[in-house]
Amino acid sequence: MLKRHHRPNFKVKRFPGQLSLSISLISCALFSMPVFAQTLSYGEAEQYVVEHAYATQAQQALQQASQLEMQAVKNLGLPRIDLNARAYSFHSETSVPLESSKRRLENSLTRGFDDKLSQWQNVLPPEVIDQVSQGFDQVVSDGLNKVPNDLDVTIQDHDVRTSVSMVMPLYMGGKINSAKQIANIQAQRSNISEKQQQDTQRFEMIQAYFNVQLQQQLVNSALFNLNAMQEHYGNAVKLEQQGFINKGQRMQFEVARNNAERSYQNAQANLGASQFSLQNLLQTKQSIQLSTPLFVNLTQNHSLDTLLANYDQNSSLIKKLQMDTQLANENVKLQQSAKKPSVFAFGEYGLDSKENWIVGVMAKYNLFSGIDNNKNIRAAELKKYAAELMTERTKQEVENVLYKSFSELNSAQTSHQLLTQNIKAAQENLRIQQLSFKEGMGTATQVIDAQNALNGLKTEMAINAYKYILSLATLLQSYGSIDEFKLYVNQPRTDYIR
Repeated sequence: MLKRHHRPNFKVKRFPGQLSLSISLISCALFSMPVFAQTLSYGEAEQYVVEHAYATQAQQALQQASQLEMQAVKNLGLPRIDLNARAYSFHSETSVPLESSKRRLENSLTRGFDDKLSQWQNVLPPEVIDQVSQGFDQVVSDGLNKVPNDLDVTIQDHDVRTSVSMVMPLYMGGKINSAKQIANIQAQRSNISEKQQQDTQRFEMIQAYFNVQLQQQLVNSALFNLNAMQEHYGNAVKLEQQGFINKGQRMQFEVARNNAERSYQNAQANLGASQFSLQNLLQTKQSIQLSTPLFVNLTQNHSLDTLLANYDQNSSLIKKLQMDTQLANENVKLQQSAKKPSVFAFGEYGLDSKENWIVGVMAKYNLFSGIDNNKNIRAAELKKYAAELMTERTKQEVENVLYKSFSELNSAQTSHQLLTQNIKAAQENLRIQQLSFKEGMGTATQVIDAQNALNGLKTEMAINAYKYILSLATLLQSYGSIDEFKLYVNQPRTDYIR
């Protein structure tokens, strides 16, 4: 069932005396249930499916996501500022060698003592000075020998430090510009994808809506044929009873009537299946009365040369492929930037009491990373080339579709005119065969054949109109203007199959 906020804006036609319909609509309104109008035109059906189809809503979400991604990278290249906090605990055990320090200290003490002792050379005898010097040296040596040659030291600390840091790219070799451009192209491509999805929904609705109308015409034709065969069979029974025809002739009408009934049942089954498909598209389980009949425009509004010359400016498919080529080109630039150096300005300021800070410029150039940048660049160039080739190939396919659908459109218009003439002739032929049979100058087979011929022409006219509609929709979709399809429904000089 349709959700409340998805209620289509359809108008309800009210007819005198339809009290039950009014009560039904009022009851549905009271219970806040969505109600389709009694009649539904193609324009209303198209509007609903374009706005509320699941695929359309999904594509709209993707389009919004692409826009947000584009906005997310628009400030790339501005400084990056971070608030940093470091909490740490430190423990270290190490052995500090003291032997060389002991030797230096010993030499320093003895040399200083000897210098002081030399001042007493004129006062004390030399042997006394020597004894005092040797004694001092021995005392220093004995004292230092008590100090170990190595000292085991354990260092422990813990602290919390905060700072503000800044990094600003000065030169990135084109990485930033390519990233922004890729996001921008993807956003534009997403807009095109949304329109393409809407066009796909329109084409699907055209198929489903007018397929119901086609199946309804086939049911009407089968029912008309069944009633006619039933009438012929009733007349044949009376003629057999009066002795004008034999049993074999009467049984021919009976077989024809049974075949007509079987065809009618098959047509009803096909109509039910087509109605179910349309209801699914419209997200409802309620019965819908369609008001736009099958139609054929009697005049040609297109020029094949103009279509082939301008389709690439309108076709959403071609525009998307051209966007893919632009993305591939930006990817080439992105891969080339990997071979260029990067230059940053950086700074950091401590928020503790010491207020330490540092500023500087850093340049980085990769010498080896295990990735062959030249091969990446070549691969990106090949992808760009492939995208260009796929665009040209798709153009060929679109041109083939345009040419084929244009030819089928003209063929359907010509067939419609011939079928109109043939139906008039078949109606007159049936009248003549019925008169001839009643007067005993014709056979049952001739009447049945005339009736089947007329029914076949009516069926063929409905099928031909459906082919015309599909050819028109295919032509417009390939050209990129299927949103104009509803304008062809009410064109002057248009025949409707009712």
